[in-house]
Amino acid sequence: MPLPARLRMTFLMTLAVYPVVTLYLYILMPLTDGWPIWQRSLILVPAMSATIVLAVVPFITRRFGAFIAGRKPAPVV
Repeated sequence: MPLPARLRMTFLMTLAVYPVVTLYLYILMPLTDGWPIWQRSLILVPAMSATIVLAVVPFITRRFGAFIAGRKPAPVV
């Protein structure tokens, strides 16, 4: 039985978002050393939200739309 579209999208989003989150954490943690977690999150969340909404989701839907929908991709001519 094929995976439902939401499960395929979840899989792709996890693969795409994990490295972005890790990169942001590597950049943010040294700059915010000693800050309370709520202040770090106040910086991290808007940056992550913007990156995901403006870059990650459009890339995934454009590149993997057929996979998400469960169709075979159109042949490239």
